Amino acid sequence: MPHATARADAARAVVFSPLEGAGRAELVEQRLTDAIASGVLRDGERLPSEADLAKLLGVAPVTAREALVALRHKGLVRTRRGRDGGSFVTYDDDVSLRLTEERVRALSRIELRDLSLHYAAIAGMAAEVAADRASDDDLQSLVEIDARADLATPGGARRAVGRFQLEVAAISQSPRLVHEELRLQAETGALLWMCLREQEYRDRTREHRLEVIAAIRAADGASARRSTTTHIGSAVEWLIDEKVRLEAASAPPIAHEEGSAS
Repeated sequence: MPHATARADAARAVVFSPLEGAGRAELVEQRLTDAIASGVLRDGERLPSEADLAKLLGVAPVTAREALVALRHKGLVRTRRGRDGGSFVTYDDDVSLRLTEERVRALSRIELRDLSLHYAAIAGMAAEVAADRASDDDLQSLVEIDARADLATPGGARRAVGRFQLEVAAISQSPRLVHEELRLQAETGALLWMCLREQEYRDRTREHRLEVIAAIRAADGASARRSTTTHIGSAVEWLIDEKVRLEAASAPPIAHEEGSAS
């Protein structure tokens, strides 16, 4: 699967591309955390050395070191000494879910809706342009991605969503759209597609893919864009509802006054 391999390599390249703005350890930590939680960086994968990581991300070596220490404390990275040593990803479903839920609680509803607007703008435009530029081979590639989609698990469904969205961006023939799609997947994929824990939403991803494929085949850019933005909007609405549930579950119980009237 040359397309899938190329896209995976491109996603990893985005993870290890220079950070924008100040290179704080928290930014390095968050980017790597998101990449691990989204599956871009796989369990057992060896990370670059502290010096190489610092150079790739455009930060000081001490910043890279602090970020790796924080990742070890989270249980996302383990360090092994010796000739074959280094820092290795230790992906765990329970830890990943906990970290993602913590991030949901930390973000406001306004920030979550802003995430939806940003991602919908990128993915929606890519779908619209792809409808105008797709070849028969491009369409076949999208059909094959859908056919291979594993909807039995949240991780399988999320990988299928990512591959499909990335292929659509590639078909648009816009390097900037591809790069932004990759960046958003690496940084927000695990968060945005939390709804895929539910089978109903995993099934909806297939419906979405079929709608987009049909729209691209018909060169109907408006429909391709509308289907894409609606799909993303639905995922974010679920995410906001989940934020409410998480906050309610963690809220302290309300104390009842004694001697109240019965």
